[in-house]
Parts: sequence; structure tokens; C-alpha cells
Amino acid sequence: MPYIYERFYKEIKDASGNITKLDISYDKNFNFAYDVVDAIAGESPDKKALVHRSTSGVRTVLTFGELKRLSDKAANALRNLGIGKGSPVMLLLKRRYEYWVLILALHKLGAVAIPTSHMVSSEDIRERIEVSKARAVICVNSENICDKVRDAVSGSDTLQLVIGDKYPGAIDIWELTENASSEFERIPTFVTDDMLYYFTSGTSGSPKAVIHDHSYPLAHIYTAKNWHGMQDGDLHLTVADSGWAKSAWGKLYGQWFMGAAIMVYDYDNFYAADMLKLLEEEKVNTFCAPPTIYKYFLLEDLKSYDLSALKCVTTAGEPMPGEISDKFTEAVGIQIREGFGQTETALQICTPVGSTSVKGSIGKASPLYHIDLIDDTGKSVPCGEEGEIVIVPDNGSIPLGVFKGYLGVSSLYNEVWEGGVYHTRDKAYKDADGNFFFLGRNDDVIKSSGYRIGPSEVEDILMKHPAVFECAVTGYPSGNRGEIVKASIILKEGFEEDTKLKTELQDFVKERAAIYKYPRRIEFVSDLPRTSNGKISRAAIRRKDFAKR
Repeated sequence: MPYIYERFYKEIKDASGNITKLDISYDKNFNFAYDVVDAIAGESPDKKALVHRSTSGVRTVLTFGELKRLSDKAANALRNLGIGKGSPVMLLLKRRYEYWVLILALHKLGAVAIPTSHMVSSEDIRERIEVSKARAVICVNSENICDKVRDAVSGSDTLQLVIGDKYPGAIDIWELTENASSEFERIPTFVTDDMLYYFTSGTSGSPKAVIHDHSYPLAHIYTAKNWHGMQDGDLHLTVADSGWAKSAWGKLYGQWFMGAAIMVYDYDNFYAADMLKLLEEEKVNTFCAPPTIYKYFLLEDLKSYDLSALKCVTTAGEPMPGEISDKFTEAVGIQIREGFGQTETALQICTPVGSTSVKGSIGKASPLYHIDLIDDTGKSVPCGEEGEIVIVPDNGSIPLGVFKGYLGVSSLYNEVWEGGVYHTRDKAYKDADGNFFFLGRNDDVIKSSGYRIGPSEVEDILMKHPAVFECAVTGYPSGNRGEIVKASIILKEGFEEDTKLKTELQDFVKERAAIYKYPRRIEFVSDLPRTSNGKISRAAIRRKDFAKR
């Protein structure tokens, strides 16, 4: 019996076995919930789909058969509340297992899911409701999330639904789900219908809603198969909150296409030892996490954990310092392979499974996309020269996995497609073998005395110093240089913040990079600002510094 993904996905390879093209086909009414999850449930109802662990040790396992039954019941419960085709519904559910049931139910209804980080403010929620016209907000009764949602929906027709403990004035959606019928007939949907809204922050203005349609999950088959390195029956853990787009990459679509199970670790505070113990106990096969997680792993005695089930590890979100990658490989024996993409797209660039990472490189272009590097005039740059990463459509059609628009902001969508290519606003250079080397966001590039400096290069050097735990390099306003290089640094325990160490760090960079790249200003900090999806926000540091002028 062919695997589910093989019904939609075929790899075209050259004589050397390299994938040159992906042939992905699907019907006009393709719907992931029906055509993948329910299809597996029909053929292998007892196949494990999701393993959920709480920090208190409660373990919940859902099979594909149970996912079908529960998502059918949830769809009925939501429909009884007036949620139907095209209804936008916001989800603030952290890592509760009910998230996976409810998002499948929304897909079946043809409703639009809006996964949202629980870290947003009440005002953020209110703005998102106004932009999306959300019919309901489903939240977990944890911390002050319900309070924020209550304030945000006050005075509107938006319903507040709750998971977990009851909350005054909110509808207990799980109670309604348990009492709903499990009989549910397929609702006609089209692959071009809106399926997801992901709010993402730009360099200015309010967050914009990225629109993905029902074809989006298909773009993540390559992600799971060729980047995560997953196979049928594997157990995969991606470290991401359900409100992050990274959750769609690593905790939902591609993994179930591959017939694998998703590991969900429902924690509030991250402790490296607890996660390593989880990897050991659950025998996780493939793992993906941002670089910061690996940094904390290295503070533990990695060799004291049995990670023999682990076969592939990956990272994305921000550049992986070479020093961290090397030390992890030395301790565990597995190479960390990088990937690059955006909320607006699927995986664009990666080091695929079976390939050896080139030091400092994020990998090669996915066969799903034609990736180019262009200069400010729109012309392709030669190998070795800096350029903006762009996606070039084949035959003028928007590639699979690339978003279909910004909700209500067509002018911004036209802007990112200026010149007929999709502009990522990210800088990189490429070698003769097609390996890409990430430099940073357009706005992150530091312009100092006529030089252009990519912050990730300086960060990578600083991370090699034994005193540095984490850092962010940004441009700092200068009257005569335009900008100077500034490093905001979190020190490891045992190191003192003093002038001597600042000078030592500056000299450390000078010895390893061009003199104009060393940080003329160093600030020791206890924490670094982050975006709602956990990435270090260089933009927040710049805004604070430029506001002091």
C-alpha cells in the first residue's frame, strides 16, 4: 500500500540521484483534514498520530482514528455555535493537545484558523479580531490568557470559547465537543479557499495577516521528508508554540503526510534537562529547535542521556553559530542541519537529509522553488556577492506554499512581488556549488563608514568566545560613521561584566574578521528582546537605541 504522501508527491531526480524537481498534484477540493488525516484513519485507525506530555508527567496518545472521531465531534460542536465555511477563528492554546483536534475541525468546516501566540497582549488580540473579523476566539484557561481575551472581545459579537478549567462568560468548547455527535459528512471546500491567517510582524506598522490556502500543507511534504528526514512510524518533536508558523512546519502537516507521529511537550518554562529526558524516554527520532535550545543543551552533560533513537536534528529561525553546531555534533554524533523559510512560505533553503553541511551555510535551494539572489536593481548577482533572496515563479504562477496575500493590504502584497519575484527582504551570498550563506534581514545589515556588515557573521565569532552565552549584533547610531557595530551580550555564569572583558571581546573579533566589523560598542544584558515567535528581535534593539538620539 503506498504511503499517503505518495498520492500527491513525486520527486524527479537526475542521473546522480539529486532531486531536480517536485511533481505535486492534487484535486481542486483537496483538504488536508479529510484527504490525509481521515484517509489514514480509514486505513490504519490504530496508527499513532500524536504523543502529548505535560510537565506533570501526564501522557496522552491519540491515534489517527481518534483524531478523526474527535475532530468530527469538534466540527459539529463548532457548527452548532455558528462557525462555518469562511468563519475566522483565533486559537490561543499554547501546546494543549486539543489544538490539533480543533484545527482539523476548522479545516473540515472550511473555516479559517488563526493560530496565535499566548504572549500577545489584549490590545494585540483586539487588533487581530478587527482585521480578521474573527467569529470566535478559543483560548486555554492558563495564566491570564482568558482575561486578555475577555477584554479583547468585550463589546463585540466575537465568541470566547475556553479549553481547560471553566471561565466565567466563556463557552466550554471541549464539553460541547464531548457531547456532540461523531457523525459528520464532508463539507465541500476548495483548495483555493483561505485556510490559515498567520499574523507576522514587519519592520514597521502593525502585524499583517498572511493568508495561506488549502494547498499550503502539500508544500511541507518536502520539509518533513527531506529536511527533517522523517519516515513512516517515526516520532518527531519540533520545539514551537502552536501559535507560531513553525508549528505548521514541524508539528502538523508534513509529519502526518509521512505517516509519522508528532511529539508535543507541553511546558511553561524551558529546562534543558527536562527536554533531554523527554527525548530519551519517548525515543524521539527526529528533532527541530531554534539555536537557543541547542545552546542550553550544551550546558548539560549530553553524554549522560540515551539519545540513540535520535537520527536527525535540524534548526531554523535564526543563524546557528558554528561553535554550537560543532560542539553538539561532537557530543551526540549527529550533525545539525539548517533550514530557511518564512511565515509567508514553506521551507526555501536547507541542507537535506543525507547531505553534509557546509560550514556557515544554511544549505541549498529546495527543489520546490527557484531561488535567486538579486541586487538593488533587480539583477542577479554573481557567486560570492551579496544579494537579496528572492523566489522566481516558474511560468509566472505563484509557487506552492507561497502565501496568497496579506489580509486587507493588497498594496503590501504587490510590494513584495515587485518586479515579478517574491522579495524575502533577507540577504545572503552563494558559492559556486549552490550553497547559501545567510547575512541577515535587509534592515539588519549594518552600514558603517561605507561598509555593509552582516550581523550574523559577527555574532558567530562572538559565540566562540567562552564568556558569551547569547548575543545580538545591531547597528548603533553614529554621527560620523552612520552606524557603528553594537553587540548586546548575555554572559555565561562565572564571567564578570567589566571593561577588561569588553576589550577582550573586541580584540577577539578583530583577530577573526575585518577590522571594521568589530563591535565598537558592547552592552551586557540579562535578556534579549524577542518576537512573538521566539526569534531575537534586532529591530527592537535598534528602535530603542535610535530613540535615544
